[in-house]
Amino acid sequence: MPFKSILVDNSPYSLQDICLQSLGKFLNSSNLFLGARDGLSLPTELCERLLQYQIQEDRDLDSQFVSIFEDTSCTRLKRISLKLCTLKEHEAEILFRHELRELELIRMKVAPKVRRTLNEYSQQLISLTISECIDFFSQPITELLITAPKLRKFVLQSVHVDPGHEFFSSLLRGFPNLAYLDLSDCNNVGDLSCLLHCPNLATLILYNVSGLQGAIDHICKLTSLRHLDISQSSDIRGRSNEKNGTYERPNQTLAMLVESLPFLKCLDISGTNLAGTGVAEKTPSGNLATDIPGLRSRISNPLDMLGLYGTSHEACHRHHIPALCVTGDASEEQILAAGKAYIDRAEIMQGVLNDLYGIIRPETCQNPLAALDIILQAMENHWTESHIQISGSASLFYIVKSPERERSLLNVRIKQKTISVLLKAMDMHCDDPTMMRNGCLTLCQFKIPQDVLFSYERLILILLHVVGDHNQDDFVRRIAIYLLNSLACQVDGKFKQLVGSLGAIETMLQLIEEKLRRNVCDDVMEVAWSTMWNVTDETALNCKRFLRHSGMQFFLNCLKAFPNHPELLRNMMGLLGNVAEVEELRPQLMTSEFITVFSDLLYSTSDGIEVSYNAAGVLAHIASDGAECWKIKEPNREDVLNRIVTAIDRWDIDSKRNINYRSFEPILRLLNMDHTPQCQYWAVWALANLTRVYAEKYCRLLKEENGFQILEKLVARTVDDKVRRFAKNALEGSIEYLERNAVVGCGDEHSDELEG
Repeated sequence: MPFKSILVDNSPYSLQDICLQSLGKFLNSSNLFLGARDGLSLPTELCERLLQYQIQEDRDLDSQFVSIFEDTSCTRLKRISLKLCTLKEHEAEILFRHELRELELIRMKVAPKVRRTLNEYSQQLISLTISECIDFFSQPITELLITAPKLRKFVLQSVHVDPGHEFFSSLLRGFPNLAYLDLSDCNNVGDLSCLLHCPNLATLILYNVSGLQGAIDHICKLTSLRHLDISQSSDIRGRSNEKNGTYERPNQTLAMLVESLPFLKCLDISGTNLAGTGVAEKTPSGNLATDIPGLRSRISNPLDMLGLYGTSHEACHRHHIPALCVTGDASEEQILAAGKAYIDRAEIMQGVLNDLYGIIRPETCQNPLAALDIILQAMENHWTESHIQISGSASLFYIVKSPERERSLLNVRIKQKTISVLLKAMDMHCDDPTMMRNGCLTLCQFKIPQDVLFSYERLILILLHVVGDHNQDDFVRRIAIYLLNSLACQVDGKFKQLVGSLGAIETMLQLIEEKLRRNVCDDVMEVAWSTMWNVTDETALNCKRFLRHSGMQFFLNCLKAFPNHPELLRNMMGLLGNVAEVEELRPQLMTSEFITVFSDLLYSTSDGIEVSYNAAGVLAHIASDGAECWKIKEPNREDVLNRIVTAIDRWDIDSKRNINYRSFEPILRLLNMDHTPQCQYWAVWALANLTRVYAEKYCRLLKEENGFQILEKLVARTVDDKVRRFAKNALEGSIEYLERNAVVGCGDEHSDELEG
């Protein structure tokens, strides 16, 4: 089949595309009866695309979905391509009664009676493809005939019959109008004399067909042929049946073929010995020569395409080849041609992808977009072939990480296509360490999370599977958890809540439990806590999940086991800061054990001021509920509050921070707690520090969240000198910075979402 590029320009998705995707998702999430309403008629194009979308999204053809097409007067289908799904008799009855013109059944499980159903409605069929379909030809020979009098294109692949069986002869005699026939991977096809009844046959594909030596004479009589493929993959995949591509008199056999077929434009002899040994033979005039003796008659009339991939004696490396386009491995041009020609052939594509990798990795590939096109289609066409997915994903890594001049060629649509293919490959081969390694490393080359937001949920599920798989390679788990952390860090609450609902908290805690059991505190342990810190940021539901799954006990266990790990302490306390911001959860932190731990950490110098700062923040939020909510006798509330003040007094106002705020709302809320000025002290110090050290980032945020008015009122009413001083520092410093940058009176909306 002709190669069709799947790469598109950077134009937006059409309204039709968006509507079809939305409709497809709705239909599969709805339990409503599906069917066209009275008076509603959908055009053929929309019906066919809706069905195709169902297949592309790996959804099966159940009776509920197929019922949409039950009324052939309201819904119309002319062309159907079904792949990697199950087709039952009832669903086939509904689809086939549309009297299709084109039908493809590829790598499917087909109910035994479906072929009979097809026969009932096959009068209008012009094109039929049946490839690797289980049970389609399981009936007795007398019932195997397909009635399709108008059939012009017939693809029948991977059908195996016993020697001496007249299956193909009986079947093919019923299609006198055939112009295109593909019997790839079939065996015992006979001498093909039955094709002499097909005077219009222009294309004959006999890839990997055994025993063709005895059929050459009849093939030579098919004088209307323009495209002949008698290639084999045996030499490429190293199987023992090399005799299928070995002819007794290769030069004479090839010469007889091309001289008997006057209209021949494309010839594929890949994997055979028909190209001879490479000894050049001059023409009788002595002027012209070719390295392929059997093609001497085409020297002055070269073929449009000649397939030489994997031929004996490396024919594609020769110098005098009478063809405009050659498939082989001698050059990038030949490799790309091979990729386009053999995109549906898994055995050969394994070799082609290895050849592509050989020019992509050292960055010698001159046409990376063409290579990308082939790689993505190969992966899409052969999802179940792990070798193709692994080889393809390895090349994707080097294409994506290539120099900026090449990366700039990858527009948004192409990036999304690449990521979609990669994620599906990872999903289907999630237990293969090499595939997951390639996938994770390639994903790291994209902009996270911007480039992956369109498929955020699927990516999260894949990464959680990797992180939670104890049998997975440690290196892969490490990459996966870093990706998870990045995805959780830079998104808003809706996405954070989604990450939590997909099981991120539970997965991280399981990982932490595993590390505790092994008494290991490494970067994976630290990032696990960092990930939970990020997904709990202003997301109360995830904070609840943390507490519900014994998060505080894991905190205490880690603190006891690894007291001298600054990054771990910082991440744990940052997370608890998020929990403490949720008023309804604070009572669960009000225990003597927890408050004692937080109070002791106030004087920690671990990681600069970060651990001390976060501990003070946790206690400030707890104390902000008032004295009546302090339900424990020890530690004493006043003692804890005094320790908070002492700790803050030790901090350097110019300290650089390892924390990001998307909103100041939790801090500003503390400024109204006049009953506990120590809480206000922590809040105003935080605002003064952040707007001073990171003025560009936080001064505008403070203004936009009404912080100026809140600070002005606090300065006017507070009797605490420290609170007033730092409140004025934060307020006056922010106003001065914004005035200096001429943005105080603009009133424009916040343009850049801050990282959280």
